[in-house]
Amino acid sequence: MAHTRKALPTKKSSIPGVSFIRGMGGIKEYQLKKNELRILLAQDKSVPVAGCMVTYHVGSRNEATGYTGATHLLEHLMFKGSEKFNKENGRFMDRLFESRGSIINATTWFDRTNYFEIVPKDVVPLAIEVEADRMRTARFTEADKTTEMPIVRSEYEMNENQPLEALDKQIWATAFVAHPYHHPTIGWLSDIENVSIGRLKQFYDDFYWPNNATVTITGNFDEMEVLALIKKYFGVHPPAPRPFPALYTEEPLQQGQRRVIVKRAGAPMICVAHKIPSALNEDMPALLMLATILYDDKSTRLYKRFVDSALATNVLVQANPLKDPSLFQAFVTLAPDTSHDRAEKILLQEYDDLIEKGVTAAELRRAKRAWRVYWSKRLDGPWAVLEGLNEDIGRGDWTRFVTLPAAVDRVSATDIRRVAKKYLVEDQSTVGWFVPTNI
Repeated sequence: MAHTRKALPTKKSSIPGVSFIRGMGGIKEYQLKKNELRILLAQDKSVPVAGCMVTYHVGSRNEATGYTGATHLLEHLMFKGSEKFNKENGRFMDRLFESRGSIINATTWFDRTNYFEIVPKDVVPLAIEVEADRMRTARFTEADKTTEMPIVRSEYEMNENQPLEALDKQIWATAFVAHPYHHPTIGWLSDIENVSIGRLKQFYDDFYWPNNATVTITGNFDEMEVLALIKKYFGVHPPAPRPFPALYTEEPLQQGQRRVIVKRAGAPMICVAHKIPSALNEDMPALLMLATILYDDKSTRLYKRFVDSALATNVLVQANPLKDPSLFQAFVTLAPDTSHDRAEKILLQEYDDLIEKGVTAAELRRAKRAWRVYWSKRLDGPWAVLEGLNEDIGRGDWTRFVTLPAAVDRVSATDIRRVAKKYLVEDQSTVGWFVPTNI
């Protein structure tokens, strides 16, 4: 499936009630007229399996105090059973797919939640039926919540026990004071433990509707058969009876650097984060390249400056492309004799040097090669395509999956220097130190 910007000609679907919207890069978009459900089809007959995924346009950005973590908790509960698929009738979701050599799972993030199956071709109808059924008939009980609570709490504590995760959570909570990116996707522990089933059901009824979802099918499948099955099973659901709760909160302008310190057992670490625009902003390709040039492998700037010189044991740099304005972050795990203050000053000096002198042609070529490898991996099988489309659906435009490679390839050294100067600004930064208590 080659990346191309050429769109397929507009045409009508041969399935009544299903409209063809557009096509790009071997991906076709349809919509169910009855309930406005979006459908993406990415066919690849060369593989023996297919992927089925429902992406809901809801994530932790849609939560608020009192029910943070609701999307993630619902992710767990939506595996407990639905009207057609439950333990009582012997059609438990996990077992149905595992017995057929398939994978079923789900993930939650800031901007989206996805439920998916990777299955042999002949199991695609079952995957579509299961996802359609739990879209509106998932069952939520206090007993199931009690059963899942220790599992969710264990995930929360596991994250807390990882220095990077613990520091990252406090960075976001400090950088964002109004916007819900302030909240960790897994939620705050007191909300996880105390939110009621009634509040979770209300959240489900607010957001889990066909006109707030996209169904994606990838791999080996018959296009007309799949469209007919989606119409049959998802078409029974009406669109949401009322508008979806709007997220109108915008993060106010930051007016000076913010700092946070986390003290607990673990390895010493710093993080410097800067505010950046949303994923669909025209500056995002250059910001992604900037992160790659700073750190991607042993030949990049921050690896040489920190790891090769034994000042640190690891570096991570990431530009987080999200639906709303986000963060550009650099994490440095310190060697025992490196102070937090020294590491922070060195990192900021590297930023200043890049802004002053720019990047070299060799750095730019290497970064673009790294991204071409990444693009090839995004097309490596039904799951890779599902995963990539899922994130771009959540960011607000699935076509980014097709158009971003060309946008990144057009990035120049001038672009990288420009965005570094524009966004790596002290007054828009949040600095975090992880200070071990076990040394």
